Amino acid sequence: MTGTPGAPTAQDTEAPHGRATYEEWLGLVVIVLCCVLVAMDISVLFYAVPFVAADLTPSTSELLWVMDIYGFLLAGLLITMGALGDRIGRRRLLMLGAAGFGAASVLAAYSDSPGMLIASRALLGVAGATLAPSTLSLIRNMFHDEGQRRAAIGVWTAGFAAGAMLGPITAGVLLEHFWWGSVFLVNAPVMLLVLALGPLLLPEYRSPSPERFDLFGAALSLAAVLPVVYGAKRFAEGHTDVRAVGAVLAGIAVGVLFFQRQRRSADPLIDTGLFRDRAFSTAIVTTTVVQFAMLGMMMLSSQYALSVLGLRPFVASLWQLPAILTLFAGLATAGVIARRVRPVFVVCAGLVVASAGFAVMSLVDSDDGLAVVVTGAAVMTFGVGMVVLLATDVVVATAPPERAGSASALSETSNEFGGAVGIAMLGSIALTVYRQEVDDSIPPGLPSAAGDAARGTLQAALEVARTLPGPAGKALEQGGIDAFTDGLRVAALTGSAILLAVAVVAAIALRPVRIAPQGGKE
Repeated sequence: MTGTPGAPTAQDTEAPHGRATYEEWLGLVVIVLCCVLVAMDISVLFYAVPFVAADLTPSTSELLWVMDIYGFLLAGLLITMGALGDRIGRRRLLMLGAAGFGAASVLAAYSDSPGMLIASRALLGVAGATLAPSTLSLIRNMFHDEGQRRAAIGVWTAGFAAGAMLGPITAGVLLEHFWWGSVFLVNAPVMLLVLALGPLLLPEYRSPSPERFDLFGAALSLAAVLPVVYGAKRFAEGHTDVRAVGAVLAGIAVGVLFFQRQRRSADPLIDTGLFRDRAFSTAIVTTTVVQFAMLGMMMLSSQYALSVLGLRPFVASLWQLPAILTLFAGLATAGVIARRVRPVFVVCAGLVVASAGFAVMSLVDSDDGLAVVVTGAAVMTFGVGMVVLLATDVVVATAPPERAGSASALSETSNEFGGAVGIAMLGSIALTVYRQEVDDSIPPGLPSAAGDAARGTLQAALEVARTLPGPAGKALEQGGIDAFTDGLRVAALTGSAILLAVAVVAAIALRPVRIAPQGGKE
């Protein structure tokens, strides 16, 4: 069996099957703190973007990189760091990650330029990737009783889900009283607590016979992702030049090389053989797509609440609470239904419900769409909750027992990568619509620098509009708001269509799959 993050080795499986004590449960609290913060930092900037834009004046491309670089490096390095943890020690890697995460958070909080903030977010992504796989691996070492381990992994999963949803709320509370850097600075004391308690409450584990670490393969995985993202961003910004096309082609070529290397390697970072199972592949794609849709629309709807409706960050963040509640309601509903209904029906029903939520959000207008956005988001997250629980169950059930660790690592990576892609791609779709439509509202004779700023973001357009006299300023303000709202509608319709398409694929691919009561595949 390959050394993948979270994969139980011989030392894991031969451990005594005693019940965990209060010390292990306290250790779980430390682990969940790491999970919550890693997930929070994907979405914590949603409400802080206007403040960052006003203070650091980044370009459109720079602002997108500020939002995206964390998630892409996190997703790209999860499996790599999991393999490294088996080699140097999982607790040691967790401690290194906590120290790096705290330091990078301080750097991000006090960034004085877009480049510094992008670099700090990149460091946060690397540090987050060292934390996430170590957490699940340590849980497998700490909880040997099957029932307790299942409960601990459930708490771990809830920590990641809650973190992504709590990011905007935490930011809203902090931005009500402090500057935008506080959304990062809050990480530092928590990481100090992890560094203090981790050595006392968490066991160390390293593989007794660590496999060769494929450093070149790890480099290839990143070299495949980042050029494709760069090229996609340039396309979204209206650049169809050699740089954009070349970046995408280069990334695809490196990606093919990476998978060929993994298939032939004796010590691969990922087990490509798992993708031969149609149900497994479909479940991975499904979880990726729902995260893509959910986080992408969370980012856009938060900007709508701040810039279009003019809500204060704290008030806007409170309107996220219904979506959090319905997410957990969806998880609970799926758990009950799955006892009597085959996974394909639950997954497809969840995808259809989530698609309907997006369709509701596409009805938003630029005057008073708060009720529409809140209702659509609540419906969407209910469906997402149904899908995530059952699709993850399918991943575990369809993988052979000896490959369960590799399957878990791939599932976790797909979640993080899907969320990062959603923020980038749905954001880019909305931005493209905005740039095309706002041009009609920019008055002739406006200095080119001001015009370029207004085309870049709605927040910048509103700032420029305040400097213009009379009707010209009002026309630019309303035109920018209408253009952003149209972009939100198009992104919502895109998300809805994608989810419906995946529902059709899932209905075909998951039809034969049944989950036995003990979690095995029938």
